[in-house]
Amino acid sequence: MTCGGCPFAPSDRSGAGEGVPGPGVVGPQALESVLIEVARESGTSVTAVYLLPPEEPVLQLAVLGGVPWEISMPWARVALKASSPVSDAVREHRLVWVSGQEELARRYPRLALVVPYRFTLAAAPITTGTATWGGLVLQWPASHPPRPSPRERDEITGACHRLGLLLREAAADGHPVRPAAEPVMLPPLRSRIAGPAEAQAAVDFAERLPGGCCSLGVDGRITFVSTRAAELLGADIPDLLGAKPWEALRWLDGPTAEDSYRTAVLSHEPMSFIARRPPDRWLSFSLVPDASGISVHISPTHSAHAHAPVTTPPGPRAPSAAASGRPNTLYHLMHLAATLTEAVGVRDVVDQVADQALPAFGAAALALLTAEDGRLRIIGYRGYTAELMERFDAAPLTADTPAVRALTTGVPAFFDTFADLKRAYPPAVLQDARAAWAFLPLITSGRPVGSLVLAYDQPHPFTPEERAILTSTAGLIAQALDRARLYDAKHQLAHNLQAGLLPHTLPRVAGLDVAARYLPATRGMDIGGDFYDLIRLDSTTAAAAIGDVQGHNVNAAALMGQVRTAVHATAGAAPDEVLARTNRLLTDLDPDLFTSCLYVHLDLSAHTACLATAGHPPPLLRHPDGRTEPLHLPPGLLLGIDADADYASTEIPLPPGSVLALYTDGLVEAPGIDIDDAVDDLARALARADPAGPRSMDAVADTLVQHARRAAPRSDDIALLLIHPT
Repeated sequence: MTCGGCPFAPSDRSGAGEGVPGPGVVGPQALESVLIEVARESGTSVTAVYLLPPEEPVLQLAVLGGVPWEISMPWARVALKASSPVSDAVREHRLVWVSGQEELARRYPRLALVVPYRFTLAAAPITTGTATWGGLVLQWPASHPPRPSPRERDEITGACHRLGLLLREAAADGHPVRPAAEPVMLPPLRSRIAGPAEAQAAVDFAERLPGGCCSLGVDGRITFVSTRAAELLGADIPDLLGAKPWEALRWLDGPTAEDSYRTAVLSHEPMSFIARRPPDRWLSFSLVPDASGISVHISPTHSAHAHAPVTTPPGPRAPSAAASGRPNTLYHLMHLAATLTEAVGVRDVVDQVADQALPAFGAAALALLTAEDGRLRIIGYRGYTAELMERFDAAPLTADTPAVRALTTGVPAFFDTFADLKRAYPPAVLQDARAAWAFLPLITSGRPVGSLVLAYDQPHPFTPEERAILTSTAGLIAQALDRARLYDAKHQLAHNLQAGLLPHTLPRVAGLDVAARYLPATRGMDIGGDFYDLIRLDSTTAAAAIGDVQGHNVNAAALMGQVRTAVHATAGAAPDEVLARTNRLLTDLDPDLFTSCLYVHLDLSAHTACLATAGHPPPLLRHPDGRTEPLHLPPGLLLGIDADADYASTEIPLPPGSVLALYTDGLVEAPGIDIDDAVDDLARALARADPAGPRSMDAVADTLVQHARRAAPRSDDIALLLIHPT
């Protein structure tokens, strides 16, 4: 950022090596052979793999084939909670099949709005056992039958299985596969490779054809052009090779040519369009796509619109992102507008804006800022280092800087070069190697809520058209940001309320090493009803309880507090009696909500535990020798259903060195996974843990939570209480 308030400096996120797997980490290239095989066997036009990083619930595009990265950028990151084919497949552990445009519009209207093309699509989860690694996406032309054949189902299942084994093996070797900033691109599939003599014969063949022809790679760049085609286009062959037609030829710089190419790539169906080469020559373009690219036939034609006025820009001018790539810009902005309607928190807004606005406008970096307590706070950025952001965070609103002025006046500012910025703000000092900036006020309902800063690597002339688009885009972002800040405030309030209902710390009990974890999985003002407790009774006895109130709302949280109070009031009695008394209390309250609960009485002198359950998942017991098993206790009715329900107590040995794990169903339940298999899998994870290692139970608790997150996406709260007699 300059002293005048202009961001910024080169970011550690924007370097060429961003996201490149580090030493000892296997890259997504390890998956290439399986994907090439499935593409060849299934005849797919697009093949992609998304991976699920362990640290966040987002699917990230790791490998891509059949479509250029530029087109796929809006879907580089897909939130696991989002409504999309791949997220649904991974989250619900099932095959998702979309048979065409009509079904896509019905099931995924936002996706259909942004991608109005004809194709058939399949998405499937990549799993091994209960571990979820990501998702496989396959796409066919719309001519594909509406339903998958048994052979195709087997091929998809087999490919996912092989991919899962590769990912599991890499993780087990300590070299997990991690997606890079850009996906690994699969080589185009070709039916055969021509030798030099045959290649020359193909050129001769093309030169003899009537009209002209050229070939586009999957990325839209010209890889071959015939002499006649170059004559019709009015350009030299060297100037065309390696360029995109709509970039090399200004008269093709409109939505028709690029959108026809995009349609051919995504639908894999022939396309045609007519364009006028100035001053008055009409040309017909026929596009025929396959997995290796697009063949284009060019011929002179006549048009019914031959006398319609056509505006040709006078003289050369530097193209802007909104001008030279208008279809691509609108493509990204349509996706941004659609995704902002589903953005929940501020982090969602920042990610969506960065993912779509940067490529749409050709910017290298951005920052989102809001006014708080008389200062301009940076709430999100992309393309800058954290150190630089910290330096310019919390600038006073009295400062004379472009970002502050845009916020306080509501007037956008555009600087094509640093010299322009310097003239407007003489104290400005360049600190970021950027060359042009746009400072956009974020205004909603007539009031400013923040500023958006876009920075460019090269001098950037902002045309009136681009300024208008940028200003309109800022308005969309402002509305989304205002909603997101309100959501975050409510979410924090809900989190604080729920945290206040759980024990802040567990009591110290001599002879016990304990650890607890609580992970909410709810959104907005929803509050879960999971709870846990440890109660010190006397010098040699203690009690532990864990439970789950039905529902995710304030009523569930209130009932959870009442259950905890009732358990505390009766703690010390036999476990069956504790549950029976608590059940009678809840039945009298008639809350219309049910509660599962597991109560344990611990006798540290006798090294025993006495347990009773009210419809709760079975606890796990790890014996001192490492053998681990679920404890299937006599079943008991959920609390709050029948006031006369009886509960049974079961006593077990609990010698020093053993571990008793109590948990709620959020730790083991996931769509598509058998609950008994998940419990057994959790037991194996506990058996592998080391209760005598550093940090002891805390380390074991972290291991079990990480295991659950890796095993499958979770949609419920998680509570975990570990008890380890020492």
